[in-house]
Amino acid sequence: MVITQTNQLNLNLIQLNQLNLTQSNPINLKMTNNSTTRFSNRVNDYVKYRPHYPKTIVEFLEDDYELSTDKLIADIGAGTGISTALFLDAGYKVIAIEPNQEMRAKSFELLGNYPGFKAMNGTAENTGLETGSIDFMIAGQAFHWFDREKSNTEFKRVLKPGGIVALIWNERKTSSDFEIEYDQLIVAHGNDYVKVDHRNINNEQIGAFFAPETFRLKVFANKQVFDLEGLAGRLLSSSYMPTREEAGYEAMINDLEILFARYQQDGFITINYDTKVYVGKL
Repeated sequence: MVITQTNQLNLNLIQLNQLNLTQSNPINLKMTNNSTTRFSNRVNDYVKYRPHYPKTIVEFLEDDYELSTDKLIADIGAGTGISTALFLDAGYKVIAIEPNQEMRAKSFELLGNYPGFKAMNGTAENTGLETGSIDFMIAGQAFHWFDREKSNTEFKRVLKPGGIVALIWNERKTSSDFEIEYDQLIVAHGNDYVKVDHRNINNEQIGAFFAPETFRLKVFANKQVFDLEGLAGRLLSSSYMPTREEAGYEAMINDLEILFARYQQDGFITINYDTKVYVGKL
């Protein structure tokens, strides 16, 4: 169970009747690091246990970058719609671009009754969006999967003159003893965590993406509070961890139970995040 999130997803449920609506853009969906398919068998854990984003991100973009509800947002690598929902809840129109069919279908299920919601089958390198049609482009927990050179070209094509890009990550902190040992557990049991960790993307690489323009980094506090079941779900939502059916799962869960027992307080544990928002023009 997730006891606390700083920004809960508004779970507006509808019946998904026409799955082919999620395939409106039949294009080449190859992306780096097999990111298109690696989350297909983790959708439910992803929806239930992944951290959301602080609502203050929207306020920051409105105050400092003139974001307003008359402007159209594209969410690239939108997944199940966690970052999309942040802006839909604030009254925005958002086009969610997502190549994974299972995750895109879940976004329809959760967000399909928002009047401002639209989802399309596409990638960061080939969005399927019209040239010069988008005011703001966001990418929540996704930019590290992109081909940076090709996505830069595509973003410039799609954005209106003066358009803004915001790259967003929830970055787990490793400040407390629990957070340090939890990260060590992930390294020990994960398949390719070190290779695909978004923290491999540094400020220099992000600067190169925005060049010759500059970017600004804004950091927000974020957290989740879990019981043991929720902590296990959070672990399983990550594509680099063994699934319930894979070898290594039992050993991983055994180590997680030991870790939880060592640091839990009244049956709960807290994961703290720095929510990082990199903003700039292209």
